[in-house]
Amino acid sequence: MTDVYQRIIDKRLDGKRLNLEEGILLYSCDLLRLGRAAHTLVSDMRQDRRVTFIVDRNVSYTNACIVDCDFCAFYRRPGDKEAYTLSYEQIFDKIQELVDIGGTQVLIQGGVNPELPLDYYLNLLAAIRERFPEVDIHSFSVVDFDMISKKFRLPLAEVFRLFKEAGLNSLPGGGAEILVERVRKIISPKKAASERWLDVMRTAHNAGLKSTATMVYGHVETLEERILHLISLRELQDETHGFRAFIPWSLSPEGTPRMSSFKSAGGEDYLKTIAISRLMLDNFEHIQSGWLTEGLKLGQVALNFGCDDMGGTLLEDKVLEPTGIEVHTRREDLVRLIKEAGFVPAQRNTNYQILQTFN
Repeated sequence: MTDVYQRIIDKRLDGKRLNLEEGILLYSCDLLRLGRAAHTLVSDMRQDRRVTFIVDRNVSYTNACIVDCDFCAFYRRPGDKEAYTLSYEQIFDKIQELVDIGGTQVLIQGGVNPELPLDYYLNLLAAIRERFPEVDIHSFSVVDFDMISKKFRLPLAEVFRLFKEAGLNSLPGGGAEILVERVRKIISPKKAASERWLDVMRTAHNAGLKSTATMVYGHVETLEERILHLISLRELQDETHGFRAFIPWSLSPEGTPRMSSFKSAGGEDYLKTIAISRLMLDNFEHIQSGWLTEGLKLGQVALNFGCDDMGGTLLEDKVLEPTGIEVHTRREDLVRLIKEAGFVPAQRNTNYQILQTFN
């Protein structure tokens, strides 16, 4: 007799959509069985065993922030002696380092700093586009755009029109955390509410800007709330088809005093979450391995649990450095890890166009 887990897996492999109760049940399923099912889905989509990655870098342009998230060790309040905002030239120097190694994407992201004028963002985008036309600007966050819209009293559609005309290519998916109000009121009460986060993304997609989507788990959320988060993303994807990829990662409690009582979720939880995401998100083409927080080896293992992309090389990540995570990953590292896992590495750009395959 087929057990309940196999019935759920077979339902998904037959192309049918899973519901909330089925998603929750999968967290009790055997890890390897979940991995096989998720890997089968990826193999059916991509039979050439290709795993993509991008050569990019993060630029943390400011750490001044008014959002006060419990899990963030990076931010400083505006006016704090350790608060900073990078000059254009400092940002250009970092992008030049990226261009020098053949990089194609910059992720400019940092604190939510209400002291910056609108022209800071728009002139910066225009200058990057002019100086570095080969670099895609995959930058800022839902929380930034929420603040900008409210501060300058501009409709979101107008904000995205201005940013797109200035040179913005796409949006990262940060700030989603868990799209359930009970959770957000505990860990990030000053951030945009769940519906607002979804509406900002909806408006960006309708303006012709693609994005990624994320989930930060392993804190106060329940398993049901994780699945509710995935269903919210799936429903918006049905509507806009604007998400290019999904990236889950676990909370890094080190360096965050208000979250220090939490233990890291661990590798099994991460791999289950990856596999279940692949099973639940039937309308997402790409799921990225979150090696930045989980480590390169676990990120490599995730390629057999539903991931088809290893994200970016990342020359640095100032947001995570205060938690003890330092990043100096090269193209060769990701090529080697992908090959060792039995896949074919392929360098892509932000739009998932293949630039080079490493057979």
